[in-house]
Amino acid sequence: MFAVLKIIGDETVLQGLVKGLSTPLLVGFIAASLFVLSKGADVLIDGVVSLARRTGIPRIIIGATIVSLGTTAPEAFVSVMAAWMGDPGLALGNGVGSIIADTGLIFGLSCMLVPMPVNRFVLNRTGWVQVGSATLLVVISVVTLLFNEAGPVLGRGIGFFLLLLLAGYLFATYLWAKQGIAGLGEEVDTSEMIGLTRTWVMIAGGLVAVIAGARVLIPCAAEIANRLGVPEDVIAATMVAFGTSLPELMTAISAIRKGHPEITVGNIVGADVLNCLFVIGGAAVARPLQIPENFFTFHFPAMLIILYSFRGFIFLNRSGQFRRWQGAWLLGIYVVYVITQYALNVGSTGSI
Repeated sequence: MFAVLKIIGDETVLQGLVKGLSTPLLVGFIAASLFVLSKGADVLIDGVVSLARRTGIPRIIIGATIVSLGTTAPEAFVSVMAAWMGDPGLALGNGVGSIIADTGLIFGLSCMLVPMPVNRFVLNRTGWVQVGSATLLVVISVVTLLFNEAGPVLGRGIGFFLLLLLAGYLFATYLWAKQGIAGLGEEVDTSEMIGLTRTWVMIAGGLVAVIAGARVLIPCAAEIANRLGVPEDVIAATMVAFGTSLPELMTAISAIRKGHPEITVGNIVGADVLNCLFVIGGAAVARPLQIPENFFTFHFPAMLIILYSFRGFIFLNRSGQFRRWQGAWLLGIYVVYVITQYALNVGSTGSI
């Protein structure tokens, strides 16, 4: 059982498995993974829309809970495994880097492609938890830097505290969902209903397909890039590090293509909260996380700039939509972040 978990969660094991494959076979795996990712995301979004219709819960709230829990599962699993195996930099970086990628890359790009809705009922609640949990993480980290003689570390006590906050957040989201049923009425869909059992099978099956496709695609693509002579540090700062955020990206693309951008908004905001409380909290419980110096000078500031920019845009957008220039700003910060990381050799966070 441990060997199976190691294969799934350890990037180095996955990379080792693909090294012996021929290049045409790797290309075939990449094509198959892209197909599985695309179809899985489509099925997932159809299931989410069906669940919203059957329960009356707004799609943005389902995106912020069920979808975000599913799409952050790769980050949580990889981070806990990395911490357990003694790689705290990867474990912490997976959470922080995914927040930067989700809000900067995925939401920024989505916002540039289509008008993204500003749902104040959700964003004035979950949105504050999003920026608040990230700020709390940084404050706790700075306190440990200043007052912990052993150096900055997120201990198991902090991990349990973050998981306790996660439980409170999920309960609050349940209450907000009940309020949202009355306060966020969506357009009536008169098409034929899908059965509840089939709906849950679609959601679960879509999530599994998206996550599995991402876990196969990234090491195959990285191995091909390596054979083409791309430097390993460039691969680490792009494809390998980007891998655990791929489920959010494919879900966002499918939601936009099917005309449900509110699912993307909910998924991004919910995923950011879960990356702070669930991914990093779970990893710290597995093993105390030493905080590398570059997080204080580079990764934490980048995360806060993106999240507070997002929060500011919510305040500014009284028209009910995010603007394309705001998406360009978020995407621009992400691009500068990745380029600077490579140029200055800051170090991979594990999920950029």
